[in-house]
Amino acid sequence: MFVRIQARQWWLTWLLGLSAAGCGGGDSGIVQRPPPRVTVARPVVRSLIDEDDYTGWLRESAEEKVQSKVRGYIQKIYFQDGDLVQEGQLLFELDPRPFQVAVEQSQAQVKVFDAQRVAAEKDLARNRILIAKNAVAQADLDKIEADALSYAAKVAAALQEVQQHKLDLEYSQIAAKMSGRIGRAQLTKGNLVNAGGTDPVLATIVALDPIYVYFNVDERSLQRYQKEGQQGRDGQPAASLREQKIPFRFGLDTDEGFPHAGVLDFAENKVASSTGTIQIRGVVDNKQRLFVAGSRVRVRVPVSDKYEAVVVPDTAVLADQDRKYLLVLGKENVVLRRDIIPGRLLDDGMRVLLPAPGEETAAADKDWLRSWEKQWLISLGLQRARIDYPVLPLDANGQPVDTKAAAQ
Repeated sequence: MFVRIQARQWWLTWLLGLSAAGCGGGDSGIVQRPPPRVTVARPVVRSLIDEDDYTGWLRESAEEKVQSKVRGYIQKIYFQDGDLVQEGQLLFELDPRPFQVAVEQSQAQVKVFDAQRVAAEKDLARNRILIAKNAVAQADLDKIEADALSYAAKVAAALQEVQQHKLDLEYSQIAAKMSGRIGRAQLTKGNLVNAGGTDPVLATIVALDPIYVYFNVDERSLQRYQKEGQQGRDGQPAASLREQKIPFRFGLDTDEGFPHAGVLDFAENKVASSTGTIQIRGVVDNKQRLFVAGSRVRVRVPVSDKYEAVVVPDTAVLADQDRKYLLVLGKENVVLRRDIIPGRLLDDGMRVLLPAPGEETAAADKDWLRSWEKQWLISLGLQRARIDYPVLPLDANGQPVDTKAAAQ
């Protein structure tokens, strides 16, 4: 019963609506919807430089592994772990007493040999007088002369040994050979230090300024850089990377963008066959101690001269299978489709447009750029726009845009 009443009410409502439409005239029941509102913007012409991005890492420009040249016990350490040290600064002191004793013993030995040398030379002088009187045989004189020369040689050797022991005493004072930041001490006071390259490193010092940035470039990019570098050289050999002074920018993981600058100064002399890449190095000023060796960085290298290009908001770019296009305004604000060739995406979210085949000449003459500057494109509200139908264009502040007046 209730269902029958609802159906009857619906039928009555439909009849009343139909009668009202018939009484009101032929077109009075048709509601004219306004064009959908969309946000429009002009493409922008910018001066750009093509750049390639890489992942790299920081490395110290120099490193010293502090080791002892003599054997001894550590008596004192003159630094705290992580200190900034200067070249020539004392770091470790070994117990100097054994080295001082060795110096004194060798000096005493010099005196012994020197006394024997003096006695031998006096004996030689006397026997030279006696041989003139035939009181001494020639063989005995030769032996005495040999003994005098032998003691003189022993004195010279003993003097060299004194110098060696003095050098060992000097080596017991272990100083920094370079300036930089020192790591932690691997051995502490009282430990025995052995001499030689196989013994443990006492500490490590790394240079802080400058600092190096290393990154790997793939073989194809390297060949492209070399080809571009040869243009305009009249067949002359390419200059070294250090001579070219190519600037680059980089950023740490905590940085936005690439705020730091450096100069490329070195490239390896061959491509690694296992990876197909070659290692590149840049040098960076680090007087402010902002960078720490081992940190990962993002590197951006310029690979072209400055040129003008058209950029549009990347959010305005639409896709139709493998084709990209923009929605632009034609006459009477009718929506049109314009196919594009997108280029690289910029950091601020703008997309570079590339000239299509056949438009390169116009792009070089800037006619292509000027044509884009006069164009209006839909940047927001794309889902409300329909091709071949008009829209109501608004600016970024929501105010209507007179596209006809703006185009004049």
